[in-house]
Amino acid sequence: MNTLNFSSYLQSVINDDTLCNLLPEIINSFESLELKKNNFFVSENEICKYFCFIESGILQHAITVSDEEKTTYLGLKNTCTAALKSFLQQTPSRKNIKALSDCNLLVIKVGAFNKLLKTNEAFHKFYYNLIENQIFLIDDYRIDLLTLTPENRYKKLLTNEPKLLQEVPLHYLASFLGISTRHMSRIRKANALKN
Repeated sequence: MNTLNFSSYLQSVINDDTLCNLLPEIINSFESLELKKNNFFVSENEICKYFCFIESGILQHAITVSDEEKTTYLGLKNTCTAALKSFLQQTPSRKNIKALSDCNLLVIKVGAFNKLLKTNEAFHKFYYNLIENQIFLIDDYRIDLLTLTPENRYKKLLTNEPKLLQEVPLHYLASFLGISTRHMSRIRKANALKN
């Protein structure tokens, strides 16, 4: 298990040097899991077994609406993800989480996760800060869907997450941005001509 990136990630989210001595307990509570491309981290109607840190690869969160897959979130390298409600409440997931590429993950089961939340101040602060940041991102995403044109959503993605455009197939990005694949293709071509 390569924990250097995970340790750095924890430190950046916790942002409190006085708690660094508690990091080894957190790191030792996670274990390695390899997930091959197109395999599921969790399937709809199953209980999410793990909360994970993505060491490498991309995890797609998706739902099916009228037989069409809709991407709701993309978990990237050096981030954490799960079907959180399913994981914490041990209830069936309402979404699929699938590997878009081979993934190396660090995972923790719910019992160990809850124990850390109660006994490890650094993990408690990490989780609080992580959830707070996710709420900010979700809020921005919802506002962007309502206020920005598809072209402006694409430009914002290009500015804030340029590696997504290189690593994620077009149809997943289009779905994530709430744009048809055909419209996304036109936007990309028009943007390329301007540059």
